[in-house]
Amino acid sequence: MEWERAKNYIIVAFVLLNCGLAGLLFYEDRRYTLGSDRIASIQAVLSDNNINFSYTNLPRRFAPMRHLDVSGFYYDVPALLDIFFGDEVFFRKDSDDERIIFETEKTILEISNGFISFDNSANLRENRNENKNENFSREEAIKISQNFIAKYFSDFKRDIVFEADGGFRIRYIQEFREQLIYSNLIEFFVLPQGVAWIEMEFGRVIGFSAEPRMIFAPDEILLTFMQRVRHRAMENPIFITHMDVVFKQEYASDQPGTIYPAVPFYRIFIRGEDFPFLINAYTNVLN
Repeated sequence: MEWERAKNYIIVAFVLLNCGLAGLLFYEDRRYTLGSDRIASIQAVLSDNNINFSYTNLPRRFAPMRHLDVSGFYYDVPALLDIFFGDEVFFRKDSDDERIIFETEKTILEISNGFISFDNSANLRENRNENKNENFSREEAIKISQNFIAKYFSDFKRDIVFEADGGFRIRYIQEFREQLIYSNLIEFFVLPQGVAWIEMEFGRVIGFSAEPRMIFAPDEILLTFMQRVRHRAMENPIFITHMDVVFKQEYASDQPGTIYPAVPFYRIFIRGEDFPFLINAYTNVLN
């Protein structure tokens, strides 16, 4: 009988403990979630300054975040040569420690201060008048770049696409544990004849580091954004088309052994501009 009573007490204690933990989790979730009243308030302030949301939802969660440790620019040069030249004959031009150039008859691969560029435009110039696809579409350009990414850099995800100079520029950024790293990038310029050039820069992702730090709430970030663009908005209305959080290295190096933090940044995209405004989520300072 005593044991049965003790078991009942233990069960009740566990139920109360779970209820207490659930309450704490609920409070913690509410603490870092933007409520409807704050969303309505920031939308009203922005609207008064001729800034509006265009078919996008405001991020609501702003829980503390850890930064990511990312190495200096890190490349496997033999692998790059295989990717870009394959079985083609290439030669290395005279270069210094900070600049390496490899060439074939019509293509150039350059690695300079950690920045990679592959120029295929000479090949395309020969085929300029052979373009049979006058209605070259965004989807066709994406398919060409996506085939390359899927084969060689499958952990990079398509991010930004826009028309430029008769073709499309398509940017991919690396994904690590469902987080996007804006400073690890691969960008294509695709014409109807094919890929004109590819540019890259990225370091090796080490992993999350340090203790989580508080980040600013989305409405506070938007106030900083408003201060920056309010004079522009007085002349023409501004429409925010997307807002999210990514990681970005503010400092980097061409030394692979160095480690620099990639910290969370809010991105704010507006209609009519291809690249976003970047605001440091830890400091609320516009990049």
